[in-house]
Amino acid sequence: MVSLNALLVAGTDTEVGKTVLTSALLAYWQQHRPDQAPVVLKPFQSGVGDRELYQRLFFPDTSLDAITPQYFDAPLAPPLAAALEGRSVDLTSAWRSLETATQQHPWVVVEGLGGLGSPVTYELTVADLAAAWHLPVVLVVPVRLGAIAQAIANVALARQNAIDLRGIVLNCPQPCTPEQIDQWAPAGLIASLAQTPVLGTLPYLPTPESPTALAAAAANLDLEMLSSTAAPNLAKSR
Repeated sequence: MVSLNALLVAGTDTEVGKTVLTSALLAYWQQHRPDQAPVVLKPFQSGVGDRELYQRLFFPDTSLDAITPQYFDAPLAPPLAAALEGRSVDLTSAWRSLETATQQHPWVVVEGLGGLGSPVTYELTVADLAAAWHLPVVLVVPVRLGAIAQAIANVALARQNAIDLRGIVLNCPQPCTPEQIDQWAPAGLIASLAQTPVLGTLPYLPTPESPTALAAAAANLDLEMLSSTAAPNLAKSR
């Protein structure tokens, strides 16, 4: 199997900025290259949140089920949330949704859940799924104390699973000064230890639902490294 025309936005943990980066990428390409803009897929979601945001901001004519084929009410890891409903996580359904999306659109931004080590089923993690589905990955690392260790641990997991890790994006989940960014998540040190490029830093966005602000934030990233294999020149219009 060759890599799909898709990009998995993964994180080091929950609440680190996966949704912000995903939204920024969608906003950027909708604004600058609408003819080659990606669609979004969040294969698994537990609790209300991301799919509703994507529908509201970017895809008002797309159903929530099309954005997220596997939805569970409880805000827990999917296998636990599914068990509460007497269900199980259906990987076949999720795969078919991804396969269909990649066939119908120039490329697909897939938002993962939790960190690369987070469980998707009782047997598989996000990293396992990224490897099995041959999804290129961008790793979101929050700018806070402990960021370096989190980044290195998740990069090691990606490497262990032979994942195509395109790079790391730092994200400020709260207001950060340049000095704090350099002290908590120094890009040079992280890139050196991880042997993985840091593609830029997303600033703290007080209005993370503004497509204009999101697109401006994405413009500061090295988007060329994140471009889908099916759309290699998307970032050259910056």
